[in-house]
Amino acid sequence: MRNLFAFIYRFRAFLLFVLLEVLCVFLIVRYNTYQGAAFFNSATKYAGQVLEFQSGVTDYFRLASINNTLARENALLREELLDFRKQSITDSTQSLDTTYYASADTLKQYPYLLHAGRVINNSVRRTNNYLTLSIGAADGVKPGMGVIASNGTVGRIKTVSEKYATVTSLLHSQLLISAKIKKSNTFGTIKWTGGNYRLANLEYIPLHVKPAKGDTIVTSGFNTVFPEGIMVGTISSVEKEMDKSFYTIKVKLAVDFAQLSYVYVVENPYKAERDTLEQNAGILPDEQ
Repeated sequence: MRNLFAFIYRFRAFLLFVLLEVLCVFLIVRYNTYQGAAFFNSATKYAGQVLEFQSGVTDYFRLASINNTLARENALLREELLDFRKQSITDSTQSLDTTYYASADTLKQYPYLLHAGRVINNSVRRTNNYLTLSIGAADGVKPGMGVIASNGTVGRIKTVSEKYATVTSLLHSQLLISAKIKKSNTFGTIKWTGGNYRLANLEYIPLHVKPAKGDTIVTSGFNTVFPEGIMVGTISSVEKEMDKSFYTIKVKLAVDFAQLSYVYVVENPYKAERDTLEQNAGILPDEQ
């Protein structure tokens, strides 16, 4: 305290000058319209810049929460899109003649539920690649569910804990996905054989079909994992080998697995019923 008083006494003249300057500025701003307006405009400008900077810092640390919210909203929108797509596929109106007419077959379509999740671990360079998601059983995720991204198929849920889930990536030597050429509805199997993580093989396309470079490949819907019509990729090359009964087709995958951040886990409410029926009938799913 003694040092404080010593400091004030030592610089008393300067401190008095500063105090009088502040008082003068206050009186000028308070009792002069022009100077007052100029001061408050300047003060507002600088205060706004400070608040903008503060808001930017705050928003930066809230990005994770914002991204999670947007991902959940996107999941709801994609559910509606899948429902609409399924309805348009099962609606037989356009295929009927004038003799018989059914307004819609929409009762045959059923909804898929999507659960948005953040990718917290990922690999693309191994023979068998996996992902880890930040959602688990508490969010409704179960083993065997399909996983898609905003631009295409990703893989299938392998294991689940309360808050996390692992995914068998499409970049896995043992994962098979039933797919089809969109323009001809010819179905085959997508399989990744290693190497380039942007390319996979489309197998079992017979030679009487005429696939072409650039053709779109989508999921076939012949299973309970992926809805029909989910993007897989586009044909990048087609080879016809003399000693084989099928084409050798390379597909450029729609999803860039090295840049995955958010995905959607696809829940089919009728999966268990259909799987049980097919298993009882002796139909063993060799691909999903």
